Amino acid sequence: MKRLSELRTGARARIHSFEKNEVFLKLMEMGCVPGEIIKVEKIAPLGDPISIAVAGYQLSLRLDEAENIFVDPIPI
Repeated sequence: MKRLSELRTGARARIHSFEKNEVFLKLMEMGCVPGEIIKVEKIAPLGDPISIAVAGYQLSLRLDEAENIFVDPIPI
């Protein structure tokens, strides 16, 4: 298991769980739910923010938000 913030561009993963903090509900409302498959689409030149594909749309997350999402990488 890794944090979403540790994945590289093009990586796919399944959302496993979240750290329990104030960002948890916000992420769930945006479609980041356990079991959902995500793909890292783009990472900004300085590493923040990152763009992911989740639930059929593009979502931009700050790095501190991505650190709260635990994922299981999917091998290519």
